[in-house]
Amino acid sequence: MGILNCTPDSFYSESRMRARGDALATAREMVEDGADILDIGGESTRPASDPVAPGEELERVIPVIEGIRQRSDIPISIDTRKAPVAERALDAGADIINDVSALRDDADMPALAAERRCPVVIMHMRGTPKTMQK
Repeated sequence: MGILNCTPDSFYSESRMRARGDALATAREMVEDGADILDIGGESTRPASDPVAPGEELERVIPVIEGIRQRSDIPISIDTRKAPVAERALDAGADIINDVSALRDDADMPALAAERRCPVVIMHMRGTPKTMQK
């Protein structure tokens, strides 16, 4: 899995993508290097991180998902805890929902995944990114 964090404050600095062109070039390299899935995220979930508004998260991920989908049929996962972001990402070409909250943060997420019949990656996290280490 290739991970593209479209955030300025991701836990792993080498995965941060600030510009669409950089993200698309990195995605191409990841596919050429053997990635089977690309995971796109627009909100950092590093310890003590602040939440990002859905609109800002969408601005970060949708152009990248659309750009990848125009160039490749590789499976794309959207790393989000928000159903509206997941829904728009699926509309833009994502195939998988990767929810670090294990579907707990947004009550609409399970229904969206069921309605779209898409695979879901359910992660474990204690609390929220802001409180996970307290």
